[in-house]
Amino acid sequence: MNVEATVQPVPESAWFKSSYSSGEGGECVEVAACPGVVHVRDSKVTAGPTLRVTAEGWAAFVEFAAQC
Repeated sequence: MNVEATVQPVPESAWFKSSYSSGEGGECVEVAACPGVVHVRDSKVTAGPTLRVTAEGWAAFVEFAAQC
């Protein structure tokens, strides 16, 4: 069985850059929270691929990262 999910584009206004990102052009991450899922992308390649993570998975990642 082959199932394809239609993915709606995330509006540009939904994206937020990490507060740890500098304005010097280094590694920058942007996230967009949508119902049930969080999208992650490279802020330097906004038309590039995005990573989709469940809201629960993102919460676990943030909790883990806060402990580092």
